[in-house]
Amino acid sequence: MTTPIYIIEETKLRRNLQFIADIAAKADIEIILAFKAFALWKTFPIFREYIHATTASSLSEARLAYEVFGAPAHTYSPAYTDEEFPEIAACSSHLTFNSLSQYERFHDQTKGVSYGLRVNPEYSEIETLLYNPCAPGTRFGISAEKLPKQLPSDIKGFHCHCHCESGADVFQRTLAHIEEKFSPWFPQLEWINFGGGHLMTRKDYDVELLISLMQDFHRRYPWLKVILEPGSAFAWQTGPLVAHVVDVVEDHRIRTAILDVSFTCHMPDCLEMPYFPEVRGAIHQDESDTDFTYRLGGNSCLSGDFMGYWRFDHALEVGEEVIFEDMIHYTTVKTNMFNGISHPAIGMQKSNGELMILREFGFEDYKNRMD
Repeated sequence: MTTPIYIIEETKLRRNLQFIADIAAKADIEIILAFKAFALWKTFPIFREYIHATTASSLSEARLAYEVFGAPAHTYSPAYTDEEFPEIAACSSHLTFNSLSQYERFHDQTKGVSYGLRVNPEYSEIETLLYNPCAPGTRFGISAEKLPKQLPSDIKGFHCHCHCESGADVFQRTLAHIEEKFSPWFPQLEWINFGGGHLMTRKDYDVELLISLMQDFHRRYPWLKVILEPGSAFAWQTGPLVAHVVDVVEDHRIRTAILDVSFTCHMPDCLEMPYFPEVRGAIHQDESDTDFTYRLGGNSCLSGDFMGYWRFDHALEVGEEVIFEDMIHYTTVKTNMFNGISHPAIGMQKSNGELMILREFGFEDYKNRMD
């Protein structure tokens, strides 16, 4: 294709799904998909071969779980509203409250849902504050000193999220804090959800440590069902964003290749996190040091819509592909149509090599956002 496109590769997706399913079986835990990182619903038939539930944080995500994935959601939201709560509850099997006041406001409005509370262990090793849910002043969860000794009888679980693309060693240290602060309440519970951010499909992730941690946890608390809800781990390294060079401009000896994609529109985490994505056939540089080194620029009117520098082995030409690796998780769920920039298509490379276009975007998609 000559237009930009996200390509998810079925073979790599199935590899991750099977890997995660094997971990869940060995650790005797349930691992579910967090929509906030990946919600490409046309792949749900594949997911259903390996997992049985998903996690939602809004009415739309809860409906996606119930109506499209085909199973009620494990739902958590920082705050439910009177207008949306009844429908959210109808789409949920598990429903976690962010505060005791939210619990008091809504818990008696529905039946048949397993209620939980989000707790704050006041410990996280996430260094980027934008992504740290346990930073001082957080709006997420209840600290131990604010919990009553006896929980309400309809509270069945705790939900704790404090990781971001973390390893099992981080979870090991975090788990010690969680148990220290909250284990006195464990006899009153039926389940505990350790949230997302467990990047178990990354090559250097210590899977055996995770399994051992969970097996030991079961020995200490055999009545507690354990749930993990990673997002990135499912779609990690499952496909690229293919872009193209539209122009090359130069100012103050900085050579910028302008692409037909945008960092702020199509790769927002690159600017928010920030992190430098891997570019196929290029090496990231700290500065422009050769004739083949380019800053990569998006095609929006935001002045800061660029990243750099990458050294290629040749001079870039207009029309040439620039391929950003690992662009499936936290991309299609966060893209926007700022500036009316043409949105990349979404495709899936089937196991037989066929490229199937799942969605293309045009003017009507942009226009309808303004209705």
